[in-house]
Amino acid sequence: MPHLLGKLAIGAQAMQLTRIGYFSDFFAYPLLIAVFAVAGVSHAGVAGAGSWFAIFLGGLVLWTLLEYVLHRFVLHHMPYIKQMHEQHHRDVRALVGTPIWFSLALFLGCAFSPLLWLADFATASAASCGLMSGYLWYVGVHHAVHHWRPAHSGYFYNLKRDHAMHHANEACNFGVTSRFWDRVFGTSRASRPSHPSR
Repeated sequence: MPHLLGKLAIGAQAMQLTRIGYFSDFFAYPLLIAVFAVAGVSHAGVAGAGSWFAIFLGGLVLWTLLEYVLHRFVLHHMPYIKQMHEQHHRDVRALVGTPIWFSLALFLGCAFSPLLWLADFATASAASCGLMSGYLWYVGVHHAVHHWRPAHSGYFYNLKRDHAMHHANEACNFGVTSRFWDRVFGTSRASRPSHPSR
């Protein structure tokens, strides 16, 4: 038992990032997306640019489903990872997140490399750019709902209230950037009319 508690403590510390580690997503991913996009569209050529953009949009939409599935089933139910995610629920302002080396390895290993092997560079770059753009939007929105105080209307305020409801009731509102999949799978709950948690 002490060995397991020690592993959980180390895992929780791994999710607690330095300021550089926490904000590195906001610098590295836009650069990587831009490089992949320019190289991918160049590889696709004028004739394939429309297909490249369609695959990019498909990757972006796919991210919203992955965001929901990962948050609902991995972060809240998978042993070891669940305990690490609970650190975020205990302290919403802590700089807790996924280390960039790990998220980048997942994108390259689970999306880009298999698609490059199965299809071609244009397809792999388009899908990867879509997925990484979705992830970048997710980490940006998640940061905003916990660290900003948006005006009491609009997209960010509504997401802040919806996400505050998730922190109050961990069985609902798993989507951070959208409640679309929560509505599809019946886990959407209306946010409370009171002020969202800060």
